[in-house]
Amino acid sequence: MILVACLNPALDITHEVAAVDWAGINRPAAVHDRPGGKGLNVARTLHALGADVVVTGLVGGTTGTGVAVALSECGVRTALTSVYGPTRRTFTVVDERGNVASFYEPGPVVGTAEFAGFLDDYREELADADAVVLSGSLPPGLPDSTYATLIEEARGIPVVLDAHGEALRLGAAAGPAIVKPNLAELEALAARPLGVGDDLTAAAASGLRDTGAGAVVVTLGRDGLLAVTEGGCWRARPPAAVTGNATGAGDAVAAALAHGLVLHRPWPERLRHAVALGAATATAPVAGEFRACDYTRAVAG
Repeated sequence: MILVACLNPALDITHEVAAVDWAGINRPAAVHDRPGGKGLNVARTLHALGADVVVTGLVGGTTGTGVAVALSECGVRTALTSVYGPTRRTFTVVDERGNVASFYEPGPVVGTAEFAGFLDDYREELADADAVVLSGSLPPGLPDSTYATLIEEARGIPVVLDAHGEALRLGAAAGPAIVKPNLAELEALAARPLGVGDDLTAAAASGLRDTGAGAVVVTLGRDGLLAVTEGGCWRARPPAAVTGNATGAGDAVAAALAHGLVLHRPWPERLRHAVALGAATATAPVAGEFRACDYTRAVAG
């Protein structure tokens, strides 16, 4: 079983429009709402891949109830902890030219007692976990060391960490199997400009790995992935140009990396599946989803 911890889930709402009139009324041609936030995107992707997955996390208010119900309806098992504050919403607007604008609410303030209740639930689920994914932002009230704490609790179980800033730095030092920053997140940690394919990027990824992570996989958007592992440095590129809504593509990569861990795929195969799943997710119109035919085609390409 893959345990996905999502401490700051959301209800993701996507509006499809022909073009955005920022000074007037917009009438979407289609509206999609799904349980979201990075961790829930990972969980839904894993479920679509046929993996045994359980979501743990913090939910509150009517939005939180809606997220829990929606996960149940799409077949994802949950072990969620209730908090007082309402679960956040995110809004994504996509136009016919492929332009994307996103609006993210911060999430509820989580108190010490509420996190202690979550930690009890998390420990219980760890007993059956073959891998853990820790993904997304931390809600207000939780310290930057939260992911490091959860990695230490999972000692002996491989963890995939997808975070940013100080939470990423501290989490990487706690010894996860894989950390998955994007290029901007790695650049912020390195405190210097980085470019796709340059030696400085590989050096920054290697430096992050040296702090304690087993491997670092950097998402490079349309340019694919850079992986620094104990076996060397790898590049994985999508087989064709990627266009569309990139929201959730990085989460698909995290899902594929976790799936590859439990299936014991070697790194070249693991990265091929990860870059293919990321590309398929970007091609799909709804954030955090993919079409099986696009994924299969990308893997074969």
